[in-house]
Formats: sequence, C-alpha cells, structure tokens
Amino acid sequence: MTEVASFTGSGYGIIALLVFFAAYTLVIMEERFHLRKSKPVMFAAGLIWVLVALAYASVGKVEEMQEILNHNLLEYAQLLLFLLAAMTYISTLEERNIFEALRAWLVSRGFSLYWIFWITGILAFFISSIADNLTTALLMSAVVIAVAPNRPQYLAMSCVNLVVAANAGGAFSPFGDITTLMVWQAGVVKFWEFFNLFLPSLVNWFVPALIMSFFIDKGHPDPLTATVSIKRGGLVILALFIGTIVTAVTFHNSLHLPPVLGMMTGLAALQLFGWYLKVSDNIPDNDNEAAEVGRFDIFSQLQKSEWDTLLFFYGVVLCVGGLGALGYLALVSEVIYTGMGPVWAGVLVGIISAVVDNIPVMFAVLTMHPDMSLGGWLLVTLTAGVGGSLLSIGSAAGVALMGQARGMYTFNSHLKWSGAIMLGYIASILVHLWLNGV
Repeated sequence: MTEVASFTGSGYGIIALLVFFAAYTLVIMEERFHLRKSKPVMFAAGLIWVLVALAYASVGKVEEMQEILNHNLLEYAQLLLFLLAAMTYISTLEERNIFEALRAWLVSRGFSLYWIFWITGILAFFISSIADNLTTALLMSAVVIAVAPNRPQYLAMSCVNLVVAANAGGAFSPFGDITTLMVWQAGVVKFWEFFNLFLPSLVNWFVPALIMSFFIDKGHPDPLTATVSIKRGGLVILALFIGTIVTAVTFHNSLHLPPVLGMMTGLAALQLFGWYLKVSDNIPDNDNEAAEVGRFDIFSQLQKSEWDTLLFFYGVVLCVGGLGALGYLALVSEVIYTGMGPVWAGVLVGIISAVVDNIPVMFAVLTMHPDMSLGGWLLVTLTAGVGGSLLSIGSAAGVALMGQARGMYTFNSHLKWSGAIMLGYIASILVHLWLNGV
C-alpha cells in the first residue's frame, strides 16, 4: 500500500480530528437528537477527505491520496456486500419463520427468560468462532426479540450479552473476526496458535454475563397463542446459510479469495432457490403481493436490510481511513509501542478499539510490525477483538444490534454495563498473561 504522509501537526489534520470527534459525539447522542447515526459520520467522511485531498495536493501527492482512497472504498465495498448477503439471509430466515419456530421450541421446553439469556449467550460465543461476530449477533438477537418483544430492559441486557459473547467468540478463531484473519494472513500467529486464546475469550464473556444474570428478568416468555410452523423451504435456506458461511471461509483459507466472494456466491444460491420456490408452486401470479405461501421475492428481503447500519459503516471506514491517511493511526501505534511495553500497549489497543473500528487499528499495528513474542501478538489480537465490547459503537455487532433492536438496545443501555464488561476485559487479559505470557 502507498506510504502514508504525516499531517498530524497541520491545520488539515487538526480540523479533520475535530470533525471526527464532533461526528462521534452526535452518534453517542443519537437518542437525544433523534438523528440516525449514519448521517453525521457520512457527512464527516466527506469533510475529512476534502481535507485529506487538500493536504496531499499541498505536497504534490494527489496520486498517492487517490490510491489510499481507493483502498478504503474497496474495503468498504467488500464489507457492504458481505453484510448485505448476511442480512438478506437473516431477513429471509425470519420471513420463513425459523426464529419463530426456535422461539416456540424454547418456550415449549419451559426455559425461563433467565435461561434463554444464558443459552443465547453460549450459542453466540461458539457460533461466532465460525461465522463472523456481526452475523452471529444478528442471528441470536432475532431469537431474543422473538422471545420477549415487549420487555425492553430484558432485550437491552440480552443484546449487551450477545455483543460481548459474539466479540469474545470471534477472538480465539482465525476466521472468527476480520482482525484475526489479518493477523493470521500476516503470518505472525499460526492457525492453531489462535486457540490459546479460548480460555481468555471465554472469561471475557462469562464475567459480565454472570454479573448481569443477577439482574436479569427471571420470568417466562409470553405463552404462544398460535402454532408456529416453518414455511416451505425454511430448513433448506438455513442449510444454504450454513453452506454460505463455510463457502466464505473456504474461499479465503484455501483459495486466498476474499470472504465476500463466498458470501455473494451463497446469496446467488439463495436467489436460485427462491426462483425454485416460485416455479414449483405452480402459481401463475406468484410475484403478486396477493400470493401467500408461494410468494417469495429475494429483493423484498434485500430491502429489509438495515441500511442505516450499512451507511454508518461507510462513514466509519472513510472517516478512520481519512485519519489514517493524515498519519494519525501510525502515530498512535508508534507512540504506544515505543513508549510502552507490549502489555500496556495491548491493553490500550483494546480501549482504542472501543471507539475506533478495530480493523484500521490492527492494520496500523501490523504495518508498524513491532518486535513482539507470540504472547504479545496474541494479546493484541485478543484486545482488538474484545475491546469493541466496551461501547456499543466499538464493534460491528454492537452497531448492527442498535439497528436491529432500535429503541431498546442503545448506546446508553450498553454503557450501563460497561463496568461489568471492563471487569471481564481485565480478567481476560490476566488469564492470557497467566497462560500465554507476552
């Protein structure tokens, strides 16, 4: 990638930093101003890149600026298409009553809301080691929302639990998170060495979950008033979704292709199966709204994607990318790894990841490539993965659930439990130091 110039001490850099902080302040105060989070960060992204363009033009490096911008746009395009495919599958599974059926099963088994809290957390932890944390959080939150749609406090606490579990589960697997993939591909940690982080990751989730469990609703879900049955093709679509995840992982690990290619191939498989559902029903006007069981339109599921979340990611990637182009990410990485040891640097990386997306943070660390042992690299991998749980905006899972459970799971509802999450964060680091050293 193009060498990044440094404008951190210039007027361009300072103004860009102020714009970024102003935008994130509006994101944090979303509830108060009733301003969707995508709007301020998208606007800030435009302003920051105007400043980046002016800064690079002042030193005659316009082509370098364009290359950096293209790199950021490519990163977002891959993220957008990956999320779009995942969200479409989630929406389709919901339309086919998969989550309602799971809700019915949980209720019929007599599980209380307390045990559903634990069951969904455990499932999120382990599923996210295979799928990405965002997809896992969306999947399990749909179950929780179906179980207790009229219990906002319970939903908020369950979403916090799912975010922490999904982020922790993704930290001990080489394909559980984008940052672990980056570390694996960089060759600093081998495939099986990631599993040294299993116990620290488990502690990271279990500590806050245990604390929250003392305050969770101990009641039972509302009784079912109707029999829930999975619509035709629902289980096939679930199998296609699992196959899509496997395809994405295989494309990346075996063929060295980006995971998004596997996700889009899986989305195409869903489209083809949707076509089969239509033609096999033998309903002439199957595309009309009046058709019931036979009606299946993949594009209606695409429309249900959380576009505020997808556009928010555009703003985040471009804002952070712009600050990186001005030299801030490299400066932060250099300061913490030169002035601190690997332990405190790793701790700080996790805290930074609670505010700034962990992908560019990890990219900056890998670019600098500090001289660290395996334990040091495992530590920064752990903290970059789980540090995003400290705030709702610190991870893709948190941001997505703010859209999925809008009005119930918010920045402030997550912040109420940040103390418990911080205890889990500290405990996971101590367990890692005890087991793996630095």
